[in-house]
Amino acid sequence: MNSKRVVFLLLAVIVAGATAFLARAWLQAERAAVMAQAGVRPQTAAPVKPAVQVLVARNALRAGQMIKAEDLRWQPWPQGNLPPTYIIEGKRSISDFAGAIVRSPLHVGEPVVESELIMPGSRGFLSAVLKPGMRAVSVPATPTSTVSGFIYAGDRVDVMLTHTLVSTTNDKDQHSATETILRNVRVIAVDQKVDFVPGDKPEPARTATLELTTKQAEIVTLAVKMGELSLALRSLQSGDEEGAEAANDDAPAEASHSYTHDSHVSPLVKRPAPPAATGTASIKDSVFVLRGSQRTKQELDGTTPADPGGTTPGGPAQETPKSDKPGPKTTVLNNNNPGAPR
Repeated sequence: MNSKRVVFLLLAVIVAGATAFLARAWLQAERAAVMAQAGVRPQTAAPVKPAVQVLVARNALRAGQMIKAEDLRWQPWPQGNLPPTYIIEGKRSISDFAGAIVRSPLHVGEPVVESELIMPGSRGFLSAVLKPGMRAVSVPATPTSTVSGFIYAGDRVDVMLTHTLVSTTNDKDQHSATETILRNVRVIAVDQKVDFVPGDKPEPARTATLELTTKQAEIVTLAVKMGELSLALRSLQSGDEEGAEAANDDAPAEASHSYTHDSHVSPLVKRPAPPAATGTASIKDSVFVLRGSQRTKQELDGTTPADPGGTTPGGPAQETPKSDKPGPKTTVLNNNNPGAPR
């Protein structure tokens, strides 16, 4: 190829490129001038606002459920058009809402709104904690009766009554006894605390509020007047028959008949006398023995009752018809005619 042609082509390319560059610059300048005359500012990208941390539900919460710290978490949320009711990190902490009651169900990841919570200490809080049909009853508490302050709201306990038994025949004959009157009772508050905040030290409580049925509330109220109440903390692990019920938060409390007498603790304590038999005289079984025309009545020892179906040398024993009224059993033994009952 001719060298002149090559030089000519290179010059043509350079001129074309310079012309395009100058034309683009001129067009941009003209566009800016027109926009300036029209009062329109050039558009610039809006700065992106950083996301904020919003309090949301980590676990699904049903209406009436008490919130625990592990039920909540912080989640990034776009700051644009953020509702003012949302709870933002830095202004509040998760521990502020531990122990609150949910008014309406919360789904996983749903923002928590304070107006939909019943905070501890607010009006109607305790009634929201109670299950339908249950009652709240407070009982006196001491460091000894509440396991040195290690019983918290939500625990399950057995209620024990220690009282003095006085003989009906001798006022000086007194004995002590402890009986378990209720099992598997849910504690809904200790003093005025309805939740446990990690880091809190155990403190001696003055009262413990229990969740009971109407009948159980009557039993506990009367037991407070009868003697001293103690709360026995139950295990949350299911390994035995009683512990299995404690692991279930919906398990109802139940009555108990377990008791321990002072004579069971120490053999030096005299065992209480058995209750006296009612009535003016003791009732004993008896038999009538017929020997010819002679008829005699013989009372039987209470340790060896007569056998109605037994036989005697004189013939079979005949038992009188039974009556609905309490009374002695009478058996007629006929020695004259073995086959003829009297």
